[in-house]
Amino acid sequence: MADQERLDIGADNTLLILDDDEAFRKRLARAMEKRGFNPTALDSVVAGRAFCTATPPAYAVVDLRLEDGNGLDVVEVLRTRRPDARIVVLTGYGAIATAVAAVKIGATDYLSKPADANDVMHALLATPGAKPPPPENPMSADRVRWEHIQRVFELCDRNVSETARRLNMHRRTLQRILAKRSPR
Repeated sequence: MADQERLDIGADNTLLILDDDEAFRKRLARAMEKRGFNPTALDSVVAGRAFCTATPPAYAVVDLRLEDGNGLDVVEVLRTRRPDARIVVLTGYGAIATAVAAVKIGATDYLSKPADANDVMHALLATPGAKPPPPENPMSADRVRWEHIQRVFELCDRNVSETARRLNMHRRTLQRILAKRSPR
C-alpha cells in the first residue's frame, strides 16, 4: 500500500513542514520521508516565507500558530508562488473560523492536532472534492469540551476571569478544570 501511495505523490515530491514544535516537526519529517516525500522542516514564519519564495514546494504542512506569527502568511506566499501546491494547515487550536480563513487563503485541507502522518498524507494526496473518511478514534465529548475551554482561554490571553465570563461559568469551576489533565 505504501508503494501505491508513493506513486500518487508525483514527480515533484517536495514538502515543507512548518511547525514550531521541534519533536513533532522532526517526527513528521521522518514519517513523510518514509512515505516518499522530500521534506524540508522549518520552524518560523520568516524561514517559511523565504523558503516558499526561493523554492516553492509541491506540498506543505503549515502550523497555524507559530512563535513569530501566523502560518497563514506562509500559505499566502506559497499559493502566489505555486498555485498548484497542496497545502494542509495543521493546528492545535481548531476552530471553524480559522478553518474557513485557511481554505479561503488557499489551503487544500485543515487538520486539528493531534494528527498522525497517515492523516497528513491522506489530506495532501486527496483528490479535490473527495470527502474525508470518518475518524477512527473521534474525540470524546469531554475532550471536545476541554479543547474548547483551552481555546477560549488562549484567546483571552490566559486570563481566567475573562475566560470564565465568556464561557458563562464560575471562575473557580474554570480553575479546577484548567488544573486537571486533558481527558482522552
